[in-house]
Amino acid sequence: MTKLSVNVNKIATLRNSRGGDFPNVVKVACDIESFGAEGITIHPRPDERHIRYQDAYDLKKVVTTEFNIEGNPIPKFMEMVLAIRPTQVTLVPDAVDAVTSNAGWDTITHQSFLKEIIAEFKLKGIRTSIFIDTNSKLIEAAATTGADRIELYTEEYATQFALGNKKAIEPFTKSAILATQLGLGINAGHDLSLDNIQFFAENVPNLLEVSIGHALISESLYLGLENVVNMYKYRLSSK
Repeated sequence: MTKLSVNVNKIATLRNSRGGDFPNVVKVACDIESFGAEGITIHPRPDERHIRYQDAYDLKKVVTTEFNIEGNPIPKFMEMVLAIRPTQVTLVPDAVDAVTSNAGWDTITHQSFLKEIIAEFKLKGIRTSIFIDTNSKLIEAAATTGADRIELYTEEYATQFALGNKKAIEPFTKSAILATQLGLGINAGHDLSLDNIQFFAENVPNLLEVSIGHALISESLYLGLENVVNMYKYRLSSK
């Protein structure tokens, strides 16, 4: 079954808005695990506007499922990940001022850079994943970097699915097939929601993990966090 990793960035955003420690990110992450999620994801950014670097160290002490840290491998990020040694690091080419992730890696242009940093992570036993678009040439290049997985950037699918265009799944299906042939595991994330997750999972073969934050936390405002986690798990298991 595809694993659900919950991104808790939005919990940190809410906490930071009042300057205190409520809601407590560590407690919420532990609760999410107890509700049945198979992983916790964070995506710290240099300005620490939501997840703080200290949160990553605090979460390492308590997360008992898979711990996934996403981000652009700048020196501070590299130092943190190598010290914490999470289950997985997902490399995302964010600009410093990016509001949210908006593009995958150009694995051809940045081939040597990715090889170098992935080798460092793998020496520490950290599984590596590359955030990437559905471009066959880029996926082929990703397979030569030493990465264990790719994470398909799903914003275009989510946008088109909401417009009724179910054919938008086709590039993701083809990408997953290609990645499997190349020996890469397949993750996915960005704008996946209760509305579109089941169709995505049904049509993307060998999907190992989805990372979902903004939609899941937003849906939980109406439906409750425990309920929503289990709604995602049900949709992922019904494919």
